[in-house]
Amino acid sequence: MGKGEELDAKWEACLDLSLRRVVYSSLAGAFGGLLFFRSPTTRWASVAFGAGVGIGSAYTECSSLFAGSATKIAPPQVHDTPIQNVPDTE
Repeated sequence: MGKGEELDAKWEACLDLSLRRVVYSSLAGAFGGLLFFRSPTTRWASVAFGAGVGIGSAYTECSSLFAGSATKIAPPQVHDTPIQNVPDTE
């Protein structure tokens, strides 16, 4: 498989994942809005929140798929220095 074909496969997988997550999250937000809220404004807000969750989730997954993850956080540095006991001044 060539480099171009591999890149095309990644883009196709990313597009498929993005569409699925946005649609499913929006539907979950719509269902939650119908179940919990009365006002049309809050129902639309729950749909928008669901879509935002789907977009964010898809972005995170796609960025890790392309190995350029923006969410990688460096692990904390652990030092092997012993803790010094401080004598009580009382």
